[in-house]
Amino acid sequence: MGLEVAGAGAPEVQSKFWGIVVCFFLGNGSLFAWNSMLTIEDYYVTLFPTYHPTRVLTLVYQPFAFGLTCIFTYYEAKLNTRRRNLAGFALFFLSSFALIMLDIGTKGRGGIPPYIGICIISALFGTSDALVQGGIVGDISLMCPEFIQSFLAGLAASGVLTSALRLITKAAFEDSQNGLRNGAMLFFSVTCLFELLCFLLYAYVFPKLPIVKYYRAKAASEGSMTVGSDLAAAGVKTEQDRQVEEDPQKHERLSTKQLLMQNIDYAVDIYLIYVLTLSIFPGFLSEDTGAHSLGTWYALTLISMYNVLDLIGRYVPLIKCMKITNRKVLMGAILARFLFIPAFYFTAKYGDQGYMIFLTSLLGLTNGYLTVCVLAEAPNGYKGPEQNALGNVLVVCLLAGIFSGVVLDWMWLIGKGW
Repeated sequence: MGLEVAGAGAPEVQSKFWGIVVCFFLGNGSLFAWNSMLTIEDYYVTLFPTYHPTRVLTLVYQPFAFGLTCIFTYYEAKLNTRRRNLAGFALFFLSSFALIMLDIGTKGRGGIPPYIGICIISALFGTSDALVQGGIVGDISLMCPEFIQSFLAGLAASGVLTSALRLITKAAFEDSQNGLRNGAMLFFSVTCLFELLCFLLYAYVFPKLPIVKYYRAKAASEGSMTVGSDLAAAGVKTEQDRQVEEDPQKHERLSTKQLLMQNIDYAVDIYLIYVLTLSIFPGFLSEDTGAHSLGTWYALTLISMYNVLDLIGRYVPLIKCMKITNRKVLMGAILARFLFIPAFYFTAKYGDQGYMIFLTSLLGLTNGYLTVCVLAEAPNGYKGPEQNALGNVLVVCLLAGIFSGVVLDWMWLIGKGW
């Protein structure tokens, strides 16, 4: 699909593919470190068997991700987007490196001090997420829809990639001494390199793509104050200040509150998608599915199937006839997902592992599909600065859903002696 923006020439269209590729990698990097921590839960459960690390680390992570994203969204129009995103990727890299150093320093021992250290790093991951995810979504919301779809696919692909790497490292080191620990440390070494790659891509490659320069220049002409340093990094000069003096009304935009009111159904949609998903994944899948023939591989298999189907679901809306654009139908589909709660409860109690794998796959498929339907459709029809703001608002709602889901996930432990 070509650019549907007046004035876009051949160079902009030709660089579109590379923009999609870079957005995919940036999406990967936005969750790669956090997914890495989640995916090595078997290592942390071994180190801290009585501390519920899968649930606690997520509970530590989410207040920072959600709270700081709210603050950044409130000041979105005044923030330097480029510095925000570069700071986020740099913090992802440093935090991942710190996790390796902590394990080396404690020699892979459990106990309260190492556990507190890991919780602090989890909080740093939440801070990085607040910097990057809202910043990138807001940034590319003012560009073509394929960029936001590719970024969201990258978020899901990070789960697939981390799951695949974890299965490989677990298999490679399973029979060796300290195999679980060695696999986990190799895992986070790869994470460090990947976060560094994302930092370099966003700093030096993405801003220089012709299509990115075109959309950012267009946003600047519509009054966006967040793209100035990105354009400067790409060597593009704007005359925004002079234009504002000549025609101040041209740069008027809806307030964040007005955007929220006009898109309240989309905000509720994205919240409900993630409150349901995170009330089941990963805590319930890691601790509450019982003992099965797959043994320690069972939780990893469930998480991997969720991630793979989540990624597939994010590509389904590319088929136009499969994409939900009607807002009422979209809300109905999202509400119908709450049937997963009794389905998972009775499957865990009475079903076998085949049914659980199927349900987990369906959970991932619907999560990815509905996420793209909401986030790709909502910014349509707004000016660049408004699209940036709306993207930030929807990420706040997404993280609010995740945080609420993480809290509700503890309800599965009621009546189990904890």
